[in-house]
Amino acid sequence: MVAKVKKDTVEIGGGLSRKDGERPAEGEPGTEIPAKKDQADELMAKLQEAEQKAAANYDKYVRAVAELDNYRKRAVREKSDAIQYGNENLLRDILPLVDGMDRALEHACNSGDFDAFRKGLKLLQEQLLGCLAKHGVEKIDTAGKDFDPHVHEAMMQVESDGHSDNQVVGEFEKGYLLNGRLLRPAKVSVCRSPFSGGGRQDSCEEGEN
Repeated sequence: MVAKVKKDTVEIGGGLSRKDGERPAEGEPGTEIPAKKDQADELMAKLQEAEQKAAANYDKYVRAVAELDNYRKRAVREKSDAIQYGNENLLRDILPLVDGMDRALEHACNSGDFDAFRKGLKLLQEQLLGCLAKHGVEKIDTAGKDFDPHVHEAMMQVESDGHSDNQVVGEFEKGYLLNGRLLRPAKVSVCRSPFSGGGRQDSCEEGEN
């Protein structure tokens, strides 16, 4: 009977003994292995989670770089198209005027009616101005206006009794604005009053007397 009891026990350090299958008490050397295993599993789970997040972020980065590259290529292509075909609508509106000019020239060659040719040419001019106005081009008004260096280009000064000093007298070439911005200045002649200098001179002489 004694021999059987000894067989069912195991030797533990310090002379103590426990039965087979009995779990070691808390604090005994055998409890450290499961604790370290739990920590390792937890760290492994966190590492896998971090790797998944890193892979997802890298995928987003690759997609963002690809989208940016596509945007740059598309912007370059659109800019090139805008430069090459930016005037497409304007030119399409001008083509009927070219057809009208062809018909007018053909009519002028086959007819001696100069008055009809002049009216046709006037009609073409009105159509052309209407086409330009449709695309934001407007004529600069110079008649009776004071000289404005922002929209006028003075070609010469003339003396005129019917105009005030620095007033536009005549127009050599029409000027135009494009959506409010100067496209071409109007070339004009400007009045220089013949009496302005003399009047100032007489006033000075009266002041001296």
